[in-house]
Amino acid sequence: MEITSIVLGAVGGLVLGGVLMFLILDRMLKSRKKSIIDEAKKEGQSIKKDKILQAKEKFHQLKQDHERKVNEENRKIQSRTDSIKSKEKTLSRQIEQNKGKEKNLEKLQNQLDDQLNLVSRQKGELEKLTEQYVEQLESVSGLSKDEAKEKMVTTLKDEAKTEAVAHIKDIMDEAKMNASKEAKKIVIQTIQRVATEQVIENSVSVFNIDSDEIKGRIIGREGRNIRAIEAATGVELIIDDTPEAIILSCFDPVRREIARLALHQLVSDGRIHPARIEEVVSKTKKSIEEEIIEVGKRTCVDLGIHGLHPQLTKMVGRMKYRSSYGQNLLQHSREVANLCATMATELGLNPKVAKRSGLLHDIGKVPEDEPELPHAILGMKLAEKYGEKKDV
Repeated sequence: MEITSIVLGAVGGLVLGGVLMFLILDRMLKSRKKSIIDEAKKEGQSIKKDKILQAKEKFHQLKQDHERKVNEENRKIQSRTDSIKSKEKTLSRQIEQNKGKEKNLEKLQNQLDDQLNLVSRQKGELEKLTEQYVEQLESVSGLSKDEAKEKMVTTLKDEAKTEAVAHIKDIMDEAKMNASKEAKKIVIQTIQRVATEQVIENSVSVFNIDSDEIKGRIIGREGRNIRAIEAATGVELIIDDTPEAIILSCFDPVRREIARLALHQLVSDGRIHPARIEEVVSKTKKSIEEEIIEVGKRTCVDLGIHGLHPQLTKMVGRMKYRSSYGQNLLQHSREVANLCATMATELGLNPKVAKRSGLLHDIGKVPEDEPELPHAILGMKLAEKYGEKKDV
């Protein structure tokens, strides 16, 4: 009996202990579960805040970039608008000046007509005086009418010649002086109407970068990237302490532009290594050549010049990347073409031939392999080679 009680007591104790242990473990697990959930919520909130902050920063950066691009486009549009308005004002002034010039020419014509009428009246008066002189000679000298007439005519001829020569000389001098003034005025007004100013750098360009880290990627390991760029383009890359900038040095502006565009594409793409550099430079060269041809064609269309040989058209396009005395060669040649056409019109010459000649007048400065010839002689030979007429 005692053994049974002991066994029952032991079993009851074990059962009670197991229940208590279960309750304790259950409470511990619930507490741990709550702690894990709280930590997960905190971590989730932290990640959410970080993502929101990053998104706000990205949005702010994109907004700034967009505003900067919009402002730049607005500035360009405003600049073009101002330029167009300025040209319109200049053209209006020129029209008014031309009206004044026409009035001056009419005034000169009227003055000349008055002087011719004066000469005609003087001629009539001279004839009357001649008749009176004949009558006086007949009565005083006793000469016959024919003898007196011959003597008088000889005398009057000499006097009339002297007076007429002097009078004609005065008229010619005044006409030359007025013609010289009008010619100078035409040239000055024409130059003012078409002249613009555009100065460019002859031998260097600047490629802007965002950070020195990009500058390091352009240089490459042991300078292999920069050597590949210089070998592919023929342009020297000068990398110094200037922040966020690389200087492109080359006297050939076409090569500088190829290097600049290739660098821009490489940096934008992010892949910068010798093989990629050769590929991008090759594509850029092809693109520039196509642009040169397009610029040449568009220039001829803008100026109304037709039938230009394709090689001359290409040379006109290359003028965009050439300069002379600090001025863009294409812009200068367009101005000269318009100037020549305007002056030819004012002087009664062929404006189309003059415009064509003006566009091609500096074509001898374009070839890369320039021989030892003055550019004017070289330009003449190129024009003859590609079928231009002798007038041009």
